[in-house]
This record gives sequence, structure tokens and C-alpha cells, in this order.
Amino acid sequence: MKIITIVSIILTALAMTIAMLASLPGMYEYSPEEYLPTYPPAFEELLPRGASADSDVFVRLLLSGEVVEMSMEQYLIGVVSAEMPASFEFHALKAQAVAARTDALHKMHVSPKIQHPEADVCGDFTCCVAFISDDRLREKWGYNYIEHISRIISAVTATDGVFLAYDGEPILAVFHSSSAGMTETSGNVWVIDKPYLQSVASPETQELVPGFVSAVTISMSDFIQTVSGIYPHAVFTHDEETWITGITYTESGRIAQLSLGGVHVSGTSLRAMFDLRSTAVSLELLDGSIVFTTQGFGHGVGMSQFGANIMAQNGKTYRDILLAYYTGVEFIEPTPLTPQPVRN
Repeated sequence: MKIITIVSIILTALAMTIAMLASLPGMYEYSPEEYLPTYPPAFEELLPRGASADSDVFVRLLLSGEVVEMSMEQYLIGVVSAEMPASFEFHALKAQAVAARTDALHKMHVSPKIQHPEADVCGDFTCCVAFISDDRLREKWGYNYIEHISRIISAVTATDGVFLAYDGEPILAVFHSSSAGMTETSGNVWVIDKPYLQSVASPETQELVPGFVSAVTISMSDFIQTVSGIYPHAVFTHDEETWITGITYTESGRIAQLSLGGVHVSGTSLRAMFDLRSTAVSLELLDGSIVFTTQGFGHGVGMSQFGANIMAQNGKTYRDILLAYYTGVEFIEPTPLTPQPVRN
């Protein structure tokens, strides 16, 4: 009898406990959706209110086959988000914003792109610079969207309207991922040599930049097939030592010219031929293959993005960074704005 009484008391207490717990908010009614953050507000709501130099300039962007018009402010947010990690130092992000603004102004007013006369710029990085839409950013960043987009917006608005000029005109402010200790002179990559795009020191090292050194291994047969497909007059004898000769280098240490099967080829052509990360490359014949070992990533001209981040980590401002990479330029500040009604 006592045992039955004790069991009854325990069951009664347990039932009361369950009832109390069930009455607490969220208990036994848990739904994962309740704990997801509120969907971020519309992109335009995140922009600072009031007039700005960038909001008064409109850019025609060719994106996915369609021309879209947007403010310079919105365009730069999409470019900086696509071109540089949001986790980079704030002054590196600001340097990227100024470079992207300057590059857009150069294409709009100095040297329009003949590839798309209907648009000022495009979102193809092989032609202009990369651009990513707000919808894609929300998918890419997820829970970190607000944190990341806020940093990008701040970098753009903190440099509102500022651009780089040479002889009074916006410069071709090209940039790349990382250099091999020195940037490249533009004349070694493209036909025109710009006085503000000269070789300068850059602080990247293998320890500071992920993927700074990389290697591509090509079999001898694939090497011959690739070169011969582009240069049918190339001759490859039984002596493999004669296949690659006459290598010359630019002042930055990148390959300028070399001979492949007796045909003279530029370093930039070699890079494109074998999809190499840069022209700062060494070649080695090894076990029936050719190994290309590269340093850095990109064409090497203008601002190095990883170099900018390292400089910012070392206390340099965005102005210090830009003046280091673009020689002989000046900053042009926006004309003071007439007070405008606050944006709705």
C-alpha cells in the first residue's frame, strides 16, 4: 500500500512538472523558423539618408545581357562586395571603393568600352570589373549579410565621391589580387603604358597571402598539343631542353618573353595558354612533365588587393595605399553638395 501511495505521489508531481514546463514560452512548441533572424530589410533602407555625391551619379551597367541603370553608390557596393572580402581591413575596403569609383569614371568620361557602347561598365571581370547583386549577396552571406553589407556600405560612403586623377582626368584604376613583391608596369601587359601604372613594391609574402604560391603540372604531350594548336610553326625535337628557351624578365620579375618550340611568345600569352595565376612563373622539366610554379594572382598592374589589406593592417590609410600603388596621382574631392531633402 505504501508503495502504491509513493508511486502515485511521484506520478502526480511529474505530471505537474510537465504541465508547468509546457506552459513556458517556446517549450514543446519549438520551430526552427522562430529562431532565424528577421529577413534583412530592403537594400535601399540600409543606405544612409540624405544627399551624397555618389547618389547623384548614375551608371549604366551591363549585367546578364541587360543594361541596368543605378546610382554610383549602389554600383560601388556591388563591385566592392564582389571584388574584395568583406573581412578585409576597413582602409583596404575604402581603397577598393575609391579605385572602383575612379575606374568607372574613367570608362564613363575618358575611355568608353567599345565592347558595350550601350553601357558604361559591365559585370564581367575579364572586361571591366566584377559585380554582384543584392539578392546574390543575401544568398552568399546568409546570417552574416547585415554585418558584411554594413562594412561595405560604410567603406563606400566614407569615401563618397572621391576619385584619383592624373592630369585632371580619372585614371584607369586597375587592380589585382596579389603581387609577387612588385607590381607590374602596364606597358608590359597592355599596349599603352600609363605613367601612373608603373612597377612599385608590394608587401605580399607566402606567409601572409593564401595560395600565394601555386603549381600547374602539364604532361609533355599536352604541352606540345596546346602550343602547337596556337602556334602551328612551333617545332619540338627529341631534345626537350630546346623546347623552352630565351626567357627574359620584366623589372618586376615576371616573364616578359620566351621561346616555345622556336616561336617567340609573351609572358601574358603563356599565362593565358596554360591558365596560370600570374606571369611571375618559373618552369621546370620534371618526370615527363612541365611544372609551372607561380607567385601572386592576376595581371599585377595597379593596386594589389592583398597588398592593400596588409598595408592597412600595418596602419596605412586608404590614401597611403592608393598613393603607393598609383604613381603621381592626386585625390579629387567632390564638390560640396547643396542641401537636399532627406530621402524617403
